[in-house]
Amino acid sequence: MGKSRAAAPKRTETKLKTKSAGASKRTSKKAGKDPNKPKRPASAFFVFMEDFREKYKKEHPNNKSVAAVGKAGGDKWKSLSEAEKAPYVAKAEKRKVEYNKNIQAYNKRLAEGTNGADEEESDKSKSEVNDDDEDEDESGEEEDDDE
Repeated sequence: MGKSRAAAPKRTETKLKTKSAGASKRTSKKAGKDPNKPKRPASAFFVFMEDFREKYKKEHPNNKSVAAVGKAGGDKWKSLSEAEKAPYVAKAEKRKVEYNKNIQAYNKRLAEGTNGADEEESDKSKSEVNDDDEDEDESGEEEDDDE
């Protein structure tokens, strides 16, 4: 019986090792996010929550719980009628239209091959080259001064 108990932890350890190896493979495949890509617009509920958070903080200044604010906001949103939700829906639609314009412009820039991040990287590489040239010039000047 003692042998079977000793063998059981070894099996668990091998399972854990295989899981961790699989997890690292998944994270390496994930592509990085483009910082220049426009953010998606807030839904009507999140537009509502922007206003609700301010009101809730004024009414409950001692409350530090984010969960309490979210729960109260969700309950309030559910209790609102369609007419009361209408201004938030309108703001959300307006943000969505603006987002669609921005994303089309962004996609057009990507298709043309001009990306703000690429331009920044090329500027950085140019400045590094220029810095190296300046360093060489400065060191050359110092040698001339010594003679």
